[in-house]
Amino acid sequence: MTQFLPPNLLALFAARDPIPYLPPAAKLPHEKKQKGYDGVGAFLNIFEHPSETPPPTRVETREERLERRRRERAEQTAYKLEQEIALWDPTTNVRATMDPFKTLFVARINYDTSESKLRREFEGYGAIKKICMIYNKDNNKPRGYAFIEYEHERDMHYLP
Repeated sequence: MTQFLPPNLLALFAARDPIPYLPPAAKLPHEKKQKGYDGVGAFLNIFEHPSETPPPTRVETREERLERRRRERAEQTAYKLEQEIALWDPTTNVRATMDPFKTLFVARINYDTSESKLRREFEGYGAIKKICMIYNKDNNKPRGYAFIEYEHERDMHYLP
């Protein structure tokens, strides 16, 4: 049956060379008296003195590194927020409404709703001074809420 095997597999079953003969050793290794082996006492002067040893370096653990990065990010965010608050001037925003007592906040608006549709629906309650729909800065799509500023405060308070 082995005659049908390919040569590479047949080589796995071939007999190996015989183990070479070595004469027996006169003495076993633990019986031989060896010369030249000393302890480390001869090398003690090469080692540094314990008082001269530098302190071990402290390696930051994974948890400490994550906590440090979290703390740094929080500090950067707080600093950036502080800078933006210092530079922010609400009077320079042209889209902001002027009087908060005359401003109505409308939320959950359909994204297809336009300012003209809002004006048409809310003008029935009174004269509208300004409508400010909020859009996403990245893709300029509506965010789903708006601010409607009326001419008079009494127009906001609808009494059926």
